[in-house]
Amino acid sequence: MQTLSVNGYDMAYLEVGEGPPLLCVHGTLGDFRTWSAVFGPLSKTRRVIAVSLRHFFPEHWNGVGDDYSIAQHVADVIGFLEELDAGPVDLMGHSRGGHIAFRAAQRRPDLLRKLILAEPGGECDATLDPAAVPGPSPLGVRIAAAAEKIGTGDVEGGLTLFFDGIEGTGAWARLPATPKQQLRDNAFTLLGQTRDKRPPFSRADAASIGMPTLFVGGADTMGTLSHVLRTLAAHVPGAKTAMISGASHWMFDQAPQEFCEIVLEFLGE
Repeated sequence: MQTLSVNGYDMAYLEVGEGPPLLCVHGTLGDFRTWSAVFGPLSKTRRVIAVSLRHFFPEHWNGVGDDYSIAQHVADVIGFLEELDAGPVDLMGHSRGGHIAFRAAQRRPDLLRKLILAEPGGECDATLDPAAVPGPSPLGVRIAAAAEKIGTGDVEGGLTLFFDGIEGTGAWARLPATPKQQLRDNAFTLLGQTRDKRPPFSRADAASIGMPTLFVGGADTMGTLSHVLRTLAAHVPGAKTAMISGASHWMFDQAPQEFCEIVLEFLGE
């Protein structure tokens, strides 16, 4: 593990492999360990750099403070890229990290070569999706309820509510011990996420993405995440989409070889 001082915070990261840089940004309850299953295949031809965002493991945050937000994390990813000083890099984000990667690409396209969004999190506004209803999505409501449980000390109950809401009833109980512990390590970041003030995606946002972009999804992903992927992908100019059969939201864990083949083919084009 290494650290890089960014905006007054020491961002932890793991780096493996040599070649063109690929920066990986984890999602909700994740950290640099999120990408462990794909480090090997990706690092054969890429310098893979996986960051832990502000307040995620190895920090054990208590949820107190006002510097956890989408805006702060976007600024931190941009700052990390500037400090890295590696020229235009490829950027990959998963879930909430996909939203962060998207916003970083909007703000600083000069820092990026290609963009990969693995089921980016968020909501769409009415300019992008005429059926959109203002306010948090059903998943957003569930995250708030999970955070409330965690805030009262019921970490297991909160994580069960969160994870089952994405992967289906009983998913948390079936999850192996190692990924469960990773989610527990970051449980209190859900408290910060309820204060995210995350702006919805708009049609103008989608149209503003000018670099080559790949959307990756799990064919079995349910609900909001799948809908956002399809809607955004249809409006980002020239975007490509790849769906992995038999996989859902954590598709890079469930089908790492296929995920890496898709990503490396896109990066090599």
